[in-house]
Amino acid sequence: MRKLVVVILGVVLLSAVISGVASAQQYTNVANLTPFSAESNYMSLPGYLRYVTYQQTNLWLTYDEASRIVHQQAGE
Repeated sequence: MRKLVVVILGVVLLSAVISGVASAQQYTNVANLTPFSAESNYMSLPGYLRYVTYQQTNLWLTYDEASRIVHQQAGE
């Protein structure tokens, strides 16, 4: 009985780890927006991405991270 509980617990933990990796953060695509325009709420694209991500997750991206993501989205 104890072995069964350990196996079930192991499967549950493994599935939680795998689902965490599979649900990697998907950021809003801002590469097609014009920076400092009404569509980007008069912000730079990294700044706008930071703002939108904060609204969705309640966590702030660093400016460097947001800048890297914007460059990736633009294909640079």
